[in-house]
Amino acid sequence: MIEPVTNDPKRPLPIARQVRVLGIDPGLNRTGYSIIERTAKGAVLREGGVIRSTKDLPLAERVHELAVGLREVIAEMNPSVMAIEQVFSHVAHPKTAILMAHARGVILLTAAEAKLPVIHYTPTQIKKLLTGNGQASKEQMQHAVQHELRLKKLLEPNDVADASAVALCHYHSVKYVLADVQSQALDG
Repeated sequence: MIEPVTNDPKRPLPIARQVRVLGIDPGLNRTGYSIIERTAKGAVLREGGVIRSTKDLPLAERVHELAVGLREVIAEMNPSVMAIEQVFSHVAHPKTAILMAHARGVILLTAAEAKLPVIHYTPTQIKKLLTGNGQASKEQMQHAVQHELRLKKLLEPNDVADASAVALCHYHSVKYVLADVQSQALDG
């Protein structure tokens, strides 16, 4: 089941480069997604939401629900790249890491089926790029996302804010690479 949150501006902003980043915060119960688009005025949230799986279903059916939901998002929003948070494992919670790996696996398979390039970012990379602190709190991250996307309020639920942070991490990483390439072209 998909629960979208949309940012449908009255007047679309002109596009500087047609780049739509699909940010993913993977989870078996809830996978957050966010579509960030590069425009002349900067990053714009086009859509964000949560793809849920049914807890009472067998694992195979739950990951299938995630795949179906993600296919719908990809087909409707036509992203040019997927940015996804890497799995982290905590010694005290190995089962959580295994369940997250199942979700990530089906997400990566769905991206491959759509021929969508996938870029992986660690939680520390995402936090450092958006806040300057690789150990930033959830609250700091939510405020950074709100500021970056020029939103009036914090994104809810957290899964959407986290997916937006992943997308923004890629958005800024590519922006710096593009600036370097353009600078080198002018110098050469």
